[in-house]
Amino acid sequence: MNGSTGGAGTASDLDHIGVCTRDGPALWAQWERLGFALTPIARQSAPRMPGGPAEPLATGNRCAMLRRGYLELLAILDPALPDNGLGRFLDRYVGMHILALGTGDAAANLPRLRRAGLDIRDVAMLERPVDDPEGPRARFARVPLPDAPEGRVQLIEHLTPELLWQARWLDHPNEAVALAESILVAEKPAESAACLSRLAGLPLEPDPAGGYVLPLAETRVRILPVAALETLLPGVEPPSLPFHAAITVLTGDGNAAARRILAGIATETPLGLTVPPEAAGGVAVAFRAADRHG
Repeated sequence: MNGSTGGAGTASDLDHIGVCTRDGPALWAQWERLGFALTPIARQSAPRMPGGPAEPLATGNRCAMLRRGYLELLAILDPALPDNGLGRFLDRYVGMHILALGTGDAAANLPRLRRAGLDIRDVAMLERPVDDPEGPRARFARVPLPDAPEGRVQLIEHLTPELLWQARWLDHPNEAVALAESILVAEKPAESAACLSRLAGLPLEPDPAGGYVLPLAETRVRILPVAALETLLPGVEPPSLPFHAAITVLTGDGNAAARRILAGIATETPLGLTVPPEAAGGVAVAFRAADRHG
């Protein structure tokens, strides 16, 4: 149920995805309308120099914590502070820019990644309060893929998973229970797929829709050509490439609650009961019954 833990030196599962914006309240209201119960607003901090004290960042989030993985809704709340690169992502498009793969030991990945030719000097630290600005702080160890055109693609180790996966935040009106997959659309899928495979330390497989899939323990990342959108998400046009086009979330009640809540918003696509990007902050969100495969 808690944060992903994989073997030392590789990725395990999809840990979380991040949908990004400059208008936090509007994004959070959209996702509450989709039936997600969100955590309180939490402002982020990070050291400006390795080993230094954590200092406030421009960004803050609210999250939909699932029994496996979670959905981060990240916003620039104070443009006067450093935004950790988020503004640059948002200049491309508003939507999903964060793809985080869980790992049991962030530092254990560094030798492998350096041998693969990636210039990663050290693990990056991040922290934020859980619900009270003066209370306990969730802490994370991150290994980002340097200069990735796909956005903030990273390995993440949860140092305080018990603070995030609290029972009070795991139940949602739409009965969402787990992350299942993320879909990245790229002009050159082979290049993006190779970068993700190198970061994860895991092999790729062919995807039936064209492109590639990175299989993880219980989840997967699909890296597809633009042409695949015509079949999977009819009508969706990439605002820029690469483009994180969709995520799939599993529900525990056969999609019954999601069908009721999303009536008039979602339609059936090959991915499942799907909310279009314009209703979810720039990324399509598909709901699928937990016992349905494929």
